[in-house]
Amino acid sequence: MRIINLIENTEGANGCAFAHGLSFYIETASHKALVDLGPSEETLANASKLGIELSNVDIVILSHGHYDHSGGIMPFSKINSTVKIYMQKTAVEDYYADDGIVPNAERYRFIGIDKEIAELPGAVFLNGDCKIDDEFEIFTVKEKKHAIPFTNKRLLRKYGDGFVGDTFDHEQYLVIRSEGKTILVSGCAHIGILNIMDAYYDKYNSYPDMAVSGFHLMKRTPYHNTQIKEIEEIARELKKYPTQFITCHCTGLEAYDIMKDIMGDKLNYVHSGDEIFI
Repeated sequence: MRIINLIENTEGANGCAFAHGLSFYIETASHKALVDLGPSEETLANASKLGIELSNVDIVILSHGHYDHSGGIMPFSKINSTVKIYMQKTAVEDYYADDGIVPNAERYRFIGIDKEIAELPGAVFLNGDCKIDDEFEIFTVKEKKHAIPFTNKRLLRKYGDGFVGDTFDHEQYLVIRSEGKTILVSGCAHIGILNIMDAYYDKYNSYPDMAVSGFHLMKRTPYHNTQIKEIEEIARELKKYPTQFITCHCTGLEAYDIMKDIMGDKLNYVHSGDEIFI
């Protein structure tokens, strides 16, 4: 099994482009898969640089309905037009970020997916969990036992002429079972990595060997003390699991450093173009 990051926010060792977004290439005995396709066609260029032939990909999982995970899908569809693309049916709705009052700029910024993605012949719309085969399974969170991360409060869904807070029911998570290992792959964990881990245990009565996910803790302005304490508390809870955590993208390097101090070897960061060793 191989898991290779095709793009994320930070520069890796392979000279790949890096940008705000996320994509993973996953190769198992039965599948050559993509989880997300980053913000743009730069994801495809990185795959070529890494020697990955995207025309051989047989399945795509869209973790949720945001542009920075889906921007490469339409360019990808030109080289692989029939591949199945699994997404929650709510992933095609209109999602926005509240950027606050900024001079000469719109307050509410569209962050949803390109609507043409829904028209692709391989688009598969799910309403909750889905077992694809013995290697791949998709699950969702039905119950939140923990608060969602503070950074998600500015993320919205358009409702009529106004906006409501995003419930993140468009998020889904991939479970990979291969070579005696179980790997959980998430995108941003908008709904909260602790809620995802709880949902995993509730469904499977176990924990994954490895969880690969952004934690959506990054922000552009300095953290308040209460936010630092929240990051530290998440790290302390994650350290209790018998799971190796790999993070990236929306966690942010500052939050990662805070969590790394607490979690030690149980947490590592994957950069653009880097491979995760299982």
